[in-house]
Amino acid sequence: MKIHHLNCLKIVTPVNDDVIGHCLLLEDPAGLALVDAGMGMLDAQQPQTRVGQTLIDLVGFRLDEDLAAYKQIGLLGFDPLLVKQAVISHLDPDHIGGLADFSGMTIHVGAEELANFNSGNQRYLPHQLSHNPEIIAYKAGDEKWMGLEAREVKLGFSSRVYLVPLFGHTRGHCGVAIEQGDRWVLYVGDAYYLRGELEDPEHPVTALATARADDNDQRLASLDKIRKLIKEHPEVEVFGYHDRSELKLS
Repeated sequence: MKIHHLNCLKIVTPVNDDVIGHCLLLEDPAGLALVDAGMGMLDAQQPQTRVGQTLIDLVGFRLDEDLAAYKQIGLLGFDPLLVKQAVISHLDPDHIGGLADFSGMTIHVGAEELANFNSGNQRYLPHQLSHNPEIIAYKAGDEKWMGLEAREVKLGFSSRVYLVPLFGHTRGHCGVAIEQGDRWVLYVGDAYYLRGELEDPEHPVTALATARADDNDQRLASLDKIRKLIKEHPEVEVFGYHDRSELKLS
């Protein structure tokens, strides 16, 4: 398994003008898969209908076709049309906008997250999935990964990939654990916005993380899970979605 690190998003806010969207392209002998999809070409081409000016202004999106996963995959030398699967941490707009650029893609997501998306929760943009991709939703089970509940994603790859529930930011938010040879990485999505939250409970971004959480108690519990994992398994590489300092371009 080779992991390609992509930045598929730019957000500019009054306190940070370099917020990113850290997505992954998994390259396995059996195929290619995205982990989250950022914002896409269609979002940049049709910002008013795909995203809406209110949300663009509220979040600070700077929509750019060149950041789309579809284009970046092509620049890596792969045919984007061969990317037929995506593992999604959660269904917020800035994590799934790019999915519509791909045809015939299968989406892998936690069952609780899909239920939350279909519940009418106003944080989501339902039309982002109006292209009707196949969706496989994974329910809770007995399997564990590093002591945490885990749900093996059926990608057909030679390396294992798990959805790891880290609820709170949304009601079905999951991290993604990826086997890479004899090591593991854990992509935690939006379980934290900036890694500094793990060391500083009063970090300036905490107010935003609290306000955006569907369940803040669960969000805080998920942060504790990540802290415990890092302490007990320092060999696992951990990174999230928005922190520029964690982006590694392959």
